[in-house]
Amino acid sequence: MTRIDPRSDIKVMSKYHSPQVDVPIRLNTNESPFDPPTAWLHDVNDALQSIHWNRYPDRSASKLRAAIAARHGVSVDNVFVANGSNEVLQTLLLTYAGAGRTVATFEPTYQLHTHLSRISGATVVSGDRREDFTLDLDEVRRVLNTYSPHVTFLCSPNNPTGRIEDRAVVDEVVRTAPGIVVIDEAYAEFADWSALELIQEDRAVAVSRTFSKTWSLAALRLGYLIAPTWMIEQMEAVVLPYHLDTFKQIAGEKALAYVNEMDARVAGIVSERERIVAHLGALPVDTWPSGANFILFRPRQIGALVVWQRLLEAGVLVRDCSSWDRLQGCLRVTVGTPEENGVFMSALSRALS
Repeated sequence: MTRIDPRSDIKVMSKYHSPQVDVPIRLNTNESPFDPPTAWLHDVNDALQSIHWNRYPDRSASKLRAAIAARHGVSVDNVFVANGSNEVLQTLLLTYAGAGRTVATFEPTYQLHTHLSRISGATVVSGDRREDFTLDLDEVRRVLNTYSPHVTFLCSPNNPTGRIEDRAVVDEVVRTAPGIVVIDEAYAEFADWSALELIQEDRAVAVSRTFSKTWSLAALRLGYLIAPTWMIEQMEAVVLPYHLDTFKQIAGEKALAYVNEMDARVAGIVSERERIVAHLGALPVDTWPSGANFILFRPRQIGALVVWQRLLEAGVLVRDCSSWDRLQGCLRVTVGTPEENGVFMSALSRALS
């Protein structure tokens, strides 16, 4: 059999993955530690009986988009939905990036922004964040003026650092970027402000969201984009037909009826996050302010890989970020249940001793 090689740029890429290890406590992928409401499960189960499984799904996902639009006070024509926010971003990049075009990121940030951009064929250029992982406007201007990117990515709260982007800085990026500005808000419900208020028809600004985190629906793989209507229309020409199945559309629509329960989960996770932060403050580690459901930390006296392995031996899996750009020696822990967090904190204290 003849072996056919992929494109040369694809051939040299590394796969994006988060190691999955069979341990009692997994705190490495920023999932919600809580199940969705039981009432939602009943709603979805009842709705299953009405699905015509022999028919294609609603190609426009009209009911789901209408529910999302109502939540955010926008028109249904401002909403694009897909299989997770990663497919949302991939579709946007296939529409506006690609060969001969440039995408800008500011590192460290969500790795899939770069990965998906390169898959589209685009050239990726990167600026550096400050030592405290905030954005430096001078550096932002340098990247924008030097490369004139067709797409510029921001992430707020930023993964993996947890920093919420400063509103004034985001305003400046939106004002000066020559192309589309995408603000990835996968953890938006934890933040004290949202870039959704920046969406206007005369601005090339888009905000991506996901059901995976605060809605406790990582298994569903559902995400969406709020953007000007002209951007949504152009992306609809790129996405595959019938890409979003009927079950997913119904499950997402039903979830949006449980905003109060979602808010309660967020409040509980924030409380637990602050408990972990207080514990880390008494240990020989460096930390940074987090506005998300995870905390980035750097052991000062013992190597990150040693600490990671000791935590694993104690039955706790965290994310090893030590090989990522600008994150030498760093680990990231997702906020779990109170019981899981207690085990993590005790295990970390022993691992650092």
